[in-house]
Amino acid sequence: MSQAGANKRERERNRQAKAVAKAERRTLRRESSDATGDAGPAVDQQTVLAQLAALHEQFDAEQIELDDFLDRKAELMQQLVVPDA
Repeated sequence: MSQAGANKRERERNRQAKAVAKAERRTLRRESSDATGDAGPAVDQQTVLAQLAALHEQFDAEQIELDDFLDRKAELMQQLVVPDA
């Protein structure tokens, strides 16, 4: 049981470190886009949608972990442009 607890603590530490790194990347990206005044490079929306579909397929096939899936999904969703109605 102690090995299981140690593994769980290690996974939790890794998850927290990953969350901190992700927050830092977002902050840097936000600061750089604010400094340049643009929203970043234009991304083909069909490509983003195809990548999102492939990501869902990988997750459904259990090829990637939930945390990786959610992180990558959030990155792809940020690239999508939703027109104002």
